[in-house]
Amino acid sequence: MKRLTLSQRLALVFASLLLLCTLLSGWMQIRVNAQYGSAVVQRLSDGLARSIASLNPNMIGENGVNLPLMKALFSDLMVLNPSVEVYLLDAQGNLLADAAPPDHLKRTKVNLAPLQAQLQGATSPIYGDDPRNLSEKKVFSVAPLSLNGHLAGYLYVILQGENYHQLAQEAQLDILMRTSLWSSLLVVLFGLTAGAVAFSLITRPIRQLTQHVSQLDHQDMIAIKQLAELPLPQPHEKDEVSLLQGAFIGMARRVAIQWEKLAYQDQLRRDFVANISHDLRTPLTTLHGYLETLLYKGDSLKSDESQRYLHIALSQSQKVSMLAQQLFELAQLEYGVIKPNREVFSLSELTYDVMQKFELMASARNIRLVVDMPEQLLQVNADVSMIDRVLTNLFDNAIKHTPEAGSIEVTLRGAENEVEVSLKDSGPGIPDGLRATLFERPSALTHASTRKNSGGLGLMVVRRILQLHGRDIRLDDRVSGACFRFSVPR
Repeated sequence: MKRLTLSQRLALVFASLLLLCTLLSGWMQIRVNAQYGSAVVQRLSDGLARSIASLNPNMIGENGVNLPLMKALFSDLMVLNPSVEVYLLDAQGNLLADAAPPDHLKRTKVNLAPLQAQLQGATSPIYGDDPRNLSEKKVFSVAPLSLNGHLAGYLYVILQGENYHQLAQEAQLDILMRTSLWSSLLVVLFGLTAGAVAFSLITRPIRQLTQHVSQLDHQDMIAIKQLAELPLPQPHEKDEVSLLQGAFIGMARRVAIQWEKLAYQDQLRRDFVANISHDLRTPLTTLHGYLETLLYKGDSLKSDESQRYLHIALSQSQKVSMLAQQLFELAQLEYGVIKPNREVFSLSELTYDVMQKFELMASARNIRLVVDMPEQLLQVNADVSMIDRVLTNLFDNAIKHTPEAGSIEVTLRGAENEVEVSLKDSGPGIPDGLRATLFERPSALTHASTRKNSGGLGLMVVRRILQLHGRDIRLDDRVSGACFRFSVPR
């Protein structure tokens, strides 16, 4: 069975059931016909025993039963009608006379209940004991015999005797063989026809699904995407095959979505490497150029020129150092090397401390720093150094993108389980093309001005830190400038 296909197994089971049903139907038909024939024979022969008894009223006399006479009479009757067997019973059902061959009698007493039921007009067929067979019942005709006005016995006539039973069995066997042969032929023809039609309709979705699944080993994602594009079954469909097909289609869609996400992330990784290479190459090239100039032309340069070159080289070195530090922090955060060391502290005081680090830079560009928070201290439960890094990156980003004489406003509001923070600057805001990917890896394939205005690694570090605290950061596009909102758990 395991080597057969599903359609072949279904066809085999279906044909076997049809064959079994046909045999059972034939057996039941023969049995019903036999019962019908027995009922007809019993009704037609209902007066047979009474007729025989009326022709021989002195079967049981004062001196008992004349056995030789009775045997001769019964033999003559059975010659005239070979299908009947005639017996003489006493009032208790004991056998008094018969014409059976030697050793054919299996019982000497007959149950009188069926005889009395027939005498009372019960519905045919009624089966009584067969003196020649202990396991089978036979239809009969019965007539009571009287002596001096009292019940002396019964004339008991088996209507379908041994000869009839043997011939009937042979005929039934012959009919059964022919019925089975024709039934088998009909089953084969009907099974092939029904299997070709019904199984084609039933197994078509499975064959289609099997074809799509078998292509996965050869066409990979092309086959998965083709399977994902198939329509899902309707919600009201309860067919198991449709549900299985729907499950495979749903799985293919999930795989296709995950594949697209992985492809997108892989592209981001490639862009990220290209972007970092570009960002590192620019300051390193500048640093290398000025150091090379100082090395080969140091004696011919004036003192102020040498100092300017050294300051530029130092500035570029600081850029490389800062970028390397951000890369190191981001790698540790993304790969789970650093875990938040939570403790209770005042977010209000931490915000003031971070602002003080940028006061000199803000005053140099005439940028006003504004704080809006309640008088009471707002306590949070988080990692102090990580939240400090979040505020530092956001302030640094705001200082870079806020024009001179602008302003940066920090707002803290206490909530039930967290403290909400917003940091807004009066700069040009975030371009629409950057809003969707602001907190993702910047791409080196984009325009240089776009990369310059992007959040870069700083915002990526901010988002990852907040995610480790079970929070996230978002850009509020309902206000002018750039406004970042996040929360810190209490």
